[in-house]
Amino acid sequence: MSLPRTGPPSPAAAPAVPRSRRCRPGAVLVVESVAVFMVMLDNLAMNNALPDIGRDLAVGVGGLEWVVASYTLVLAAFLLPGSIVGERLGRRRLFLAGLAAFTLGSALGATADSWAMLVTGRIVQGAGGAALLPSSAALLRQVFPEDATRARALGLRGAASGLGLALGPVIGGPLVERFGWQSVLLINVPIGVCLLLFGAFFLPYAPPCRSRPWDLPGQALAAVGVGGLIFALIQGPSEGWTDPAVLAGFTAAGLALPALLAVEARAAEPMIDLSFFRDRLCAVAALAGFSTSLALFGAIFFLSLYLQYILGWSPAGAGLVFLLASAFIVVTGPVAGRLSARRSAFRPLLVGVTLCPLALAGLAGYGENARYAEYCWVLPVIGVCVSLTFVPVNVIVVQRVRGPRAGMATAIAETLRELGGVTGVAALGAVLNSRMRDSFLRQAEAVLPADQATALADRALAHGPAAALAGPGAGAVRRWFHAAFLDGLHAALYTGAVATAVVAVCTYLMVRTPAAAPADEPGALVRPTA
Repeated sequence: MSLPRTGPPSPAAAPAVPRSRRCRPGAVLVVESVAVFMVMLDNLAMNNALPDIGRDLAVGVGGLEWVVASYTLVLAAFLLPGSIVGERLGRRRLFLAGLAAFTLGSALGATADSWAMLVTGRIVQGAGGAALLPSSAALLRQVFPEDATRARALGLRGAASGLGLALGPVIGGPLVERFGWQSVLLINVPIGVCLLLFGAFFLPYAPPCRSRPWDLPGQALAAVGVGGLIFALIQGPSEGWTDPAVLAGFTAAGLALPALLAVEARAAEPMIDLSFFRDRLCAVAALAGFSTSLALFGAIFFLSLYLQYILGWSPAGAGLVFLLASAFIVVTGPVAGRLSARRSAFRPLLVGVTLCPLALAGLAGYGENARYAEYCWVLPVIGVCVSLTFVPVNVIVVQRVRGPRAGMATAIAETLRELGGVTGVAALGAVLNSRMRDSFLRQAEAVLPADQATALADRALAHGPAAALAGPGAGAVRRWFHAAFLDGLHAALYTGAVATAVVAVCTYLMVRTPAAAPADEPGALVRPTA
């Protein structure tokens, strides 16, 4: 198989840009990696805190969903607008502004005494993350102009991103049990302040592209389209796919996203350069990142429920399960960066997308009596999969896109990854709930009238097992619930395994022939060979 080369330096180097005399590439890499780690950590760190938040703030299930969803919704919806704002105002300014907003949002959430204030803090956090992520990759391209060193730097940044996702449950669970749910947010504040001080001192300066128009129609359509889609995917499983608000979200996305493509295709200076998707290699990298995020986000979310519902573990114990996966992300992230730099980032990417269905199928092999030792082979596979997928995706996207459009390309890749995570929870959750309901009804209807069995299934699925496990027969109902949950979980995991296996085959087929090298002129995207 002949793979495209992405590692060696291109003949035409990117034009030099001003750098502060205090700029230290290593310091810049540390500041940006820690900042990206914090942003990705807060995707999952709040999950184990939700029961305590509900008790302290008197919030029901619907309100708790928005404690998590508000962050992801704003983060994904504004990543693309954030990339053009970074080019217009300057990447350094936007990175520091995003870091300040993320820190402020963490402080607001940690001191919240109401649900509204907590959600407001999470929204501010998401907006800060949306400003920070695309500008961070563009700054690394500026500080590390050579392809090989840039790939290693992006490998470390990608490892920090994957590690943040994996350590969310690991850090969140013990913090909640020891210091309360506020500590999950409060820990970001001193770290964010230190990063602001170091960033203001060490980050390089480059003049903003003031000649670039704002593209306000594109920004508005992207926010409405992506935001509406994520809203509908999040609310659909709990409210029902025919709920008016869910249908309104899908309608907004269905109207805004095609309009966005039409507007961007005609714009002289578009926010989204559609040639990104015509580049076969960028497209396959984005697809691989989306599908892996879809599968692993969904698997981690439901595995946390499995560990607490079925195995009866504490939030801290359920979080610590992922520690072994996190360790392998730390080890293999830099290795993935070096492999991507040597010759082709597609070699580790192919390995990563191949390991994903293997990991999901492995997780589906365990039932009600599983022990931690039995996961010892699956968790390292998940860790290696994260590093060998997300790191090469970042390297490919940044190296295939020249100069000032690196922020836009990174924003597209990050948006698709966030969308993949939300889609994974929603889509795999729909499979789990459908299979779980059928399994529960089969067991209940064997000993109960159909109407009683249906009412019992509705209570168990809508409000959890506690709502249906009181009174006579509680032991039998608990067994039905556990068996039904395991049936649904296994169906969801196998569905994810099949979907990612298809993506792995497509990835192999799409990169087996060489593609054109990146264009020399700054800002250009490669055009694929026939």
